[in-house]
Amino acid sequence: MIYLSHFEFPGREREYDFTMGQKRTCYDTVYPFLILSEHQLRMLDFEEVTILYGGNGSGKTTALNVIAQKLGLARDTLYNRSNFFGDYLNMCSYETIGHIPKVSRIITSDDVFDFMLNLRSINEGIDRKREELFEDYQEAKYSRFQMHSLEDYEKLKKVNSARRNTQSKFVRENLQNNVREHSNGESAFLYFADKIKENGLYLLDEPENSLSPEKQQELLRFLEDSARFFHCQFVIATHSPFLLSMKGAKIYDLDEEMVDVKRWTELGNVRAYYDFFKKHEKEFD
Repeated sequence: MIYLSHFEFPGREREYDFTMGQKRTCYDTVYPFLILSEHQLRMLDFEEVTILYGGNGSGKTTALNVIAQKLGLARDTLYNRSNFFGDYLNMCSYETIGHIPKVSRIITSDDVFDFMLNLRSINEGIDRKREELFEDYQEAKYSRFQMHSLEDYEKLKKVNSARRNTQSKFVRENLQNNVREHSNGESAFLYFADKIKENGLYLLDEPENSLSPEKQQELLRFLEDSARFFHCQFVIATHSPFLLSMKGAKIYDLDEEMVDVKRWTELGNVRAYYDFFKKHEKEFD
């Protein structure tokens, strides 16, 4: 499903006219001016899956942030912007097919990282609580407790629970049942699975961060299925060979002097992996 059909950025001449006319000399940057136009990126035409490929500094993250802000997409974390960001947005334009769905959002690596930190904090709290419950179990199970008033009711329940349950069951019953511990990769994948809904436009900024090669392939299948069966549209900034191989994706190479559309097997990052493994092919026999 295509919701966003194309997005247009200001050209180099228009950018220069604006920046040279500024009298605000206290700023040391006019970001995001003069970033995307360096590679003559004027317009992006979108498919169900569109990928922005390029190394650090190529502008792919900038492009996503500009598009997300212009469209008013939801996001979880702040992003890098200057005093000129609003001026730049005013020079951008876009066309849609119908309305952009309300569930649409941008998902950045910072979003995923913050989610993992929060989950880790919760799990560390659970670890501390678990140790406390071990001590509570021993104290309650072997105590000579007698109830003297209603104020002792909660302690009575704890003593009875300890006496009728094993230690592990006592701990499980007293911990939060809806929180689980996950590896970083599992936590990151959970974030994507939770945020990506049916019938939505999603901008993903380097979603491969924090994911193992196996999890990147799992994310690849999840995104392909979401686009094919659940009417999602994706614009993805990545240099992951796994995600670059996504079926039917239109790939813009932002590393070129002039931005060009390429097949994933033509990209420098993918060719580097291919050449390396080809060189060591016999070692896998």
